[in-house]
Amino acid sequence: MRHAVNLPVIGEYADPRVLVRLAREAEGAGWDAVFVWDSLVFDLTTRPPVTDPWVALAAIAASTERIRIGTMVAQLARRRPWKVAREVVALDQLSAGRMILGVGLGFSGEAEFEQFGEDGDARVRAAKLDECLAIVHGLCTGEPFAFTGEHYTVRETTFLPRPVQDRIPVWVAGYWPNKRPFRRAARWDGAAPVEMDIRDDGFSILPSSPSSARTMIDYIREHRTTDGPYDVIVSRTLPRDPGTLISEYEAAGVTWLLRDMLPWETPLEEAFRIVRAGPPG
Repeated sequence: MRHAVNLPVIGEYADPRVLVRLAREAEGAGWDAVFVWDSLVFDLTTRPPVTDPWVALAAIAASTERIRIGTMVAQLARRRPWKVAREVVALDQLSAGRMILGVGLGFSGEAEFEQFGEDGDARVRAAKLDECLAIVHGLCTGEPFAFTGEHYTVRETTFLPRPVQDRIPVWVAGYWPNKRPFRRAARWDGAAPVEMDIRDDGFSILPSSPSSARTMIDYIREHRTTDGPYDVIVSRTLPRDPGTLISEYEAAGVTWLLRDMLPWETPLEEAFRIVRAGPPG
């Protein structure tokens, strides 16, 4: 199992210089990757400070040598996919082949989409995400590519240079037990599940447990069409003494455990302490 830190871009963390410092500390302490959130507003009630994840990733790529970097997760439905293709290739070039593209619908359709005149409906965001992924992948091949979809059109175009990696890994996030995000994830390189506890009075969002991760992995295996390497990513906070939790995730088939730094739970000073202590176990 590999271990990473997942850094917010809001509140105390809304400074690219702080994110670079944390990334450099993570590399020195033996972590395997550093990921950053993607947000424009995050919450319309609190309206916290927010920094740009793509600028932060460029600075992190230029300031580190070993650790993988990426988004967790990019809300592609509100971005132009051809611009994303240029950005992820530039980040892969800048990092010498360390880029991972984590994607998802995003949590708040109101704050991240409707606030700026974009359609926040989850079905529309899902359709755009699928088209975005097809376009980003096609343009990153360095071969002539054209696309006609419901939301996007690309006339035959060739993007060069190609990324350093043969294929920049795409990890797809989703809320389990919703099935559609995991059918989408099965077509790509990894899945990042979050569990929804659905009740009569609403729902709450929880990190995937080892048992639900195992169920989700079995579901993805049923829908995969290739036998290549595949990652399963759990992002969560951890107790100071995780006990057998990490080994239970590994036994379930989880390949990456991301230490999520929730800013409302983990002050910046505590995040530095956690990062400097190195990966758990």
